[in-house]
Amino acid sequence: EHRTPSKSFSNPSPSFASQVKHIYKVYHQLSFNCAGCTVTHLDSFLQQGDVCNPRLLNHIFSSKNIDVIFHLAAKTHVEASFESPSTFQQVNIEGTRVLLGAAHQARHQPQRFIYISTDEVYGASLHEVFDESSPVRPSNPYAATKAAAEYLVRSYWDQYKFPIIITRSNNIYGPRQYTEKVIPRFLTLLQMDKKCTIQGTLPKSRHFLFVSDAINAFLLLLEKGIVGEIYNVGTSCEIPIMQLARELVRMVKKVPESEVNDWLEFVPDRPRVDLRYPIKCEKLQQLGWRAEVSWTEGIRQTVKWYRDNPDFWSDISEDQPPIRREFENAATTVVPISSES
Repeated sequence: EHRTPSKSFSNPSPSFASQVKHIYKVYHQLSFNCAGCTVTHLDSFLQQGDVCNPRLLNHIFSSKNIDVIFHLAAKTHVEASFESPSTFQQVNIEGTRVLLGAAHQARHQPQRFIYISTDEVYGASLHEVFDESSPVRPSNPYAATKAAAEYLVRSYWDQYKFPIIITRSNNIYGPRQYTEKVIPRFLTLLQMDKKCTIQGTLPKSRHFLFVSDAINAFLLLLEKGIVGEIYNVGTSCEIPIMQLARELVRMVKKVPESEVNDWLEFVPDRPRVDLRYPIKCEKLQQLGWRAEVSWTEGIRQTVKWYRDNPDFWSDISEDQPPIRREFENAATTVVPISSES
């Protein structure tokens, strides 16, 4: 079915949103339900390539009727952003510029461009809780590149009324997450009989949002979000990193309380660290969204998945997680396309 984009960029119909949800479900099931599955199983739904490649993206948009773009392609590891800031600038800023340009010039105009950003653009706060109007004050190269990309995305709305929406989310966690992130990193180290490495001794904490709750938020914004707007996506579940490590030790190693600390190792931290990123989500909640998965249930599912899928992490080294390496070698980005191809 060919769809003509509305001049007013009104919200997609419920049936349209359900079609996108169906595509997501197919992708989710086929690409990640078994460790040996590859993206080649999804030729009808996926296009592999580099988000910074304008020739490829222009070809995709000229040959497919793409209605919705969820832009999640990014480099995200904060430590790595200090070591190699130029690669973060290339992927997170230049990649966003290339994708925006290709989408805006497409013969079949997308109805939504949803950019997935981060709560880290606000910077850290001990007491202030950030809403969408709070100033942007990134304090690391990763967050700075995400903030810069936000300004690029916003400029296409200001200049062309290109129908963008920006989200700023807490730390998303769950099964299948790259092993460079804190929860899968702790889990993989413990399952290899190694200690959880904790950076510094300051009382750092993070808000954790289960992956299915994040996805439901993104799909709700596709259906009901207002173009040109920013939405925080988060939860009240704030967990100190020390508490997180101790909890995972108990769950994975099944040791008595007196032995929990034996599985913790402290390593030097950066000179300046962000202790917490608190955000308000009333704007999203007014659309009807609520986080449904409790921390207890979410971390139970996550621990179980990593325990049941050792092939995902068994070859890990502390410096080169194999899953990240495999995906970076493929330079993969996912572009949802309409059913007409």
